[in-house]
Amino acid sequence: MSVDLKGAALCLKYELQQMKAQGKGGSIINISSVSGYRPQPNNIAYVAAKHGVVGMTKVAALENGPENIRVNSVAPGAIDTPMLRGALEQFGFTEEEYAPQLSLLNRFGQAEEIAQASLWLASDASSYVTGTTIHADAGYTSR
Repeated sequence: MSVDLKGAALCLKYELQQMKAQGKGGSIINISSVSGYRPQPNNIAYVAAKHGVVGMTKVAALENGPENIRVNSVAPGAIDTPMLRGALEQFGFTEEEYAPQLSLLNRFGQAEEIAQASLWLASDASSYVTGTTIHADAGYTSR
């Protein structure tokens, strides 16, 4: 909770202060998770924190839109990281066995794909987008 929710809330607080002081608007991107939309068992604190990030994103968008500050989030799915690889090894799964359970594309995502979603939200190309979450999850939350 300290990192996943409180950390995000503190970042948001100070980002908003700076953007308001500059008076030029801006774009804030929070990182949620598919767990904020489709919870997994035995993960209550993480699920609660990521639900909190989603709610915080929506409230911040509502409150700061009039100052041209956009607030959105990205909800990554199964991303190929050392943590994911360690979990696969711990539970004795291969990517080929497990990826289809987490991805309609039958593969894990890459960190660069999450960065690209965030970059789009930060850019003027998304200037009419606020208060929403991009699900970069290969369809996981659509099931």
